[in-house]
Amino acid sequence: MSGSGDPAAVRRLTVSDIARMHADGESLPMLTAYDHPTAQILDEAGIPMLLVGDSLGQVLLGFDSTVRVTMDQMLHHTAAVVRGTKRALVIGDMPFLSYSSPDEAIENAGRFLREAGAQAVKIEGGVRSGRIIEALVRAGVPVMGHIGWTPQSQHGLGGKVRVQGKTREAARSMLADAIAVQDAGAFSIVLELVPEQLAAIITSRLRIPTIGIGAGPHCSGQVQVVTDLLGLGDFSPRHARAYADLRGAIRKAATEWAADVAARRFPGPEQTVRMDDAVLDEALGRTPDDRAAGGARDIAAIPLDRDL
Repeated sequence: MSGSGDPAAVRRLTVSDIARMHADGESLPMLTAYDHPTAQILDEAGIPMLLVGDSLGQVLLGFDSTVRVTMDQMLHHTAAVVRGTKRALVIGDMPFLSYSSPDEAIENAGRFLREAGAQAVKIEGGVRSGRIIEALVRAGVPVMGHIGWTPQSQHGLGGKVRVQGKTREAARSMLADAIAVQDAGAFSIVLELVPEQLAAIITSRLRIPTIGIGAGPHCSGQVQVVTDLLGLGDFSPRHARAYADLRGAIRKAATEWAADVAARRFPGPEQTVRMDDAVLDEALGRTPDDRAAGGARDIAAIPLDRDL
């Protein structure tokens, strides 16, 4: 971000900026974001990439899996994040069954860029998604890949969240997936729940940056779900670290506020607005002129708005 302090000097990052940062050896942080105020804060913090993940289905909407999330829901939240940012590259997560064919992928990715204002999209899958990634890139859509544990395929992967690539065959398949994503034209790739040694090898063999989540410290960058980072969830996965306890802070604030309301300590003078007493007297017919004319008018006789 510009050090001049001039808001006009702030510009949105592009995939070329991410490639340059990677080439310069910078470690790339990425966080998920789902709403306008959180996106504003993360953008102000200088996070270069914000992923509007379909994880919003579980952490924000209360679904039991990412499979339930729709295109309209993803577009709604992506647009809010874009409106809350000035600098970050915003990546929209293509939801389940929104990229089953190249034509469908281009149409839906186009909606992310055109309607929501995202600058890139993310899709899951390696070799199986190669032709989809290639079609999107040819159409001018920057793509982030995603291999390893891919939540949209959880039923095909056994349903239970687990580390991927721990056998010889699985490790070789994941290497092939990573190369296929790169060769198809993706600008980066997420490695989720991958043994750190395998993630390090994949990172060393690719030209594009790898973004790890539960994949060890040797990736080109790291991504975390923002609710895990902030301590907002009721469960923290092993690969996450909470840097705050906002769940506890919110609970404490709500409890204290409710107690103040019950004890009539809220609202206090600082939260209360008064009107001029003389104006109130006029409104209620309690001025000297009113008394001289025969006493204050009956308050019940003063018309309410609904009677006017």
